[in-house]
Amino acid sequence: MRQIFVNLPVTDLNRSRAFYEALGFTINPQFSDKTGNCVVVSDTICLMILTHAKFAAFSPRPIADSHAQTASLVALSCDSRAEVEAMTNAATAHGGTDNGTTQDMPDFMYGRSFSDPDGHVFEPFWMNPVAVDAQPA
Repeated sequence: MRQIFVNLPVTDLNRSRAFYEALGFTINPQFSDKTGNCVVVSDTICLMILTHAKFAAFSPRPIADSHAQTASLVALSCDSRAEVEAMTNAATAHGGTDNGTTQDMPDFMYGRSFSDPDGHVFEPFWMNPVAVDAQPA
């Protein structure tokens, strides 16, 4: 089984940790210290929130200003439209920004977009399993 660890530079580790915990994610202490925390999204997905100094030690390029530019879009599947709304609402209630984007394709997919306090863009989405199963291969 493959796992993915998305590394994100953050300006305030404690603020970022509190933000992601407010979204319902947990912290894996085995991979966490004063320079970075491992945020467990699922059994196969983790976010490594790293201080700028720690991130810079791994990166071959300078850290981008994610408030001014988009370096990535992290799409996270949800089990329902309600979960998409709950995650977006939790994000905005805890220091994130609603990007004002809603993708509503009736009977197929529903998604929103928010940025974390450091400007990293997340897109929670739900896809109707009946519609997905009906798509030709």
